[in-house]
Amino acid sequence: MWRDFIREQAKMIPDQVAIIDRIHERRWTYAALEEEILSWAAWMMAQGVDRGDRVAWLAPNRLEHLTLFFACAKLGAILVPLNHRLSPRELQAIITHVQPKLLLGEGAATFASSVAWTAVETIQRHDPLPLPPPRKVADDEALLMLYTSGSTGDPKGVLFHAGMLMANMTHTIDAGVLEPGDVSIINTPFFHTGAYNVFTLQILSLGGTMILFERFDPGGVLDAIQNDGVTIFWAVPTMFQAIYDHPRFQHTDFGRIRVLLSGGAPLNLPLITAYHQKGVAFKQGFGLTEVGPNCFLLPTEESWNRPDSIGKPICPKVRVVDEQGQDVGVDQVGELLLGGPHVCKGYWRDSERFAESMHNGYFATGDLVRRDAQGFFYVVGRKKEMYISGGENVYPGEVEKQLVAHPEITQAVVVAVPDAKWTEVGFAWIIASRTLDVVELRGWLNPRLGRYKHPQHVRCVKELPLLANGKIDRLHLAAQARKIVGEK
Repeated sequence: MWRDFIREQAKMIPDQVAIIDRIHERRWTYAALEEEILSWAAWMMAQGVDRGDRVAWLAPNRLEHLTLFFACAKLGAILVPLNHRLSPRELQAIITHVQPKLLLGEGAATFASSVAWTAVETIQRHDPLPLPPPRKVADDEALLMLYTSGSTGDPKGVLFHAGMLMANMTHTIDAGVLEPGDVSIINTPFFHTGAYNVFTLQILSLGGTMILFERFDPGGVLDAIQNDGVTIFWAVPTMFQAIYDHPRFQHTDFGRIRVLLSGGAPLNLPLITAYHQKGVAFKQGFGLTEVGPNCFLLPTEESWNRPDSIGKPICPKVRVVDEQGQDVGVDQVGELLLGGPHVCKGYWRDSERFAESMHNGYFATGDLVRRDAQGFFYVVGRKKEMYISGGENVYPGEVEKQLVAHPEITQAVVVAVPDAKWTEVGFAWIIASRTLDVVELRGWLNPRLGRYKHPQHVRCVKELPLLANGKIDRLHLAAQARKIVGEK
């Protein structure tokens, strides 16, 4: 059952600081935060927002990502944080799919929409408005919708129901990774699951403090560690690399840090070692938007001995299966399946596609893992073609769909290649009527896809290798692309 824990904390510890807002340099106590949430709930109720309505919000990180979420929960509405890095065309498609009751954001809209745009700066919430009555939230009631791209090139609206959010919170807390009074950082975007679920909701439910940044700032993180008593936080590998590369890293006191957690992509061992040398327990987590996302936990004492492990499951139902769906043994590689209350409610208005990922109550993650004799899990690869660039999921099918829309391109295949800065980037193989380079392709893709999805390498060819069944041989192209990049 969903707990209105901000309301609870406002009664028990009203003067405790809940949010340090580095964007507007303001501290929000639990009492002030609850008052702000109620103000938003009253305003939205006056606009006619009701149970099941969607409220779309478009802006870089701001306090409203939290106050609107909790306000929607009071009304039974669903908050939909939109990715501000998407192109206008991509945003239009998602808004059409969501059909929100309200479309709110920062500044002026840069896209056309059938739903009226309301700039947050113009909203007046000063007049006294009736407050929503307290209500119970059912476990299967959706409170949050986050969009994740799909291998077909179409985005999916993942529905986070109350039971899923609470299971993720409860299992993370019960696993002992968090403590009352923890201080952490929010510097990952709220259109990803991590900003809410690793570990913002948990820490606020425990009466701790979150430091809110508009965007990732390595110097700001180091300042917070040095001056604000940060005890735990998570980020993606490229962010931890940037923190390490900052000139103040070696001089920053990490003494209050209990543990650091990396997620979103595999972490290289030299970087783990660099943080270990600061005396910090550094470990990797694992999850995905549709499940968890806190699905595994590596005990802190094991972070020194098994730095490449994601730990043991903290979600209740886990299987590792072969191509025939049979469970594999110790040290055998198979696809990871996850089940239980950690699994999302489904995809918004796309139940068939969600059903395709479900197998006898388990969600097929597409990730390949192995389990050792002691029960520790290790990620060894991805069954799906999706790759992760700078912590962002990129699906080749989505990029290819836009490339072949170019009037001079007839075929396109995108594969992943290693990159020192972004972990992985796209390499595009194309058949076109003339030679096209990366700069020209970026100009074509700019209004169509977020820049992190753009291929960093391109090779024009006359034909693409085919398998015996007539399908393109992606494995051969991936191997060739890695060879080309390695020779540069």
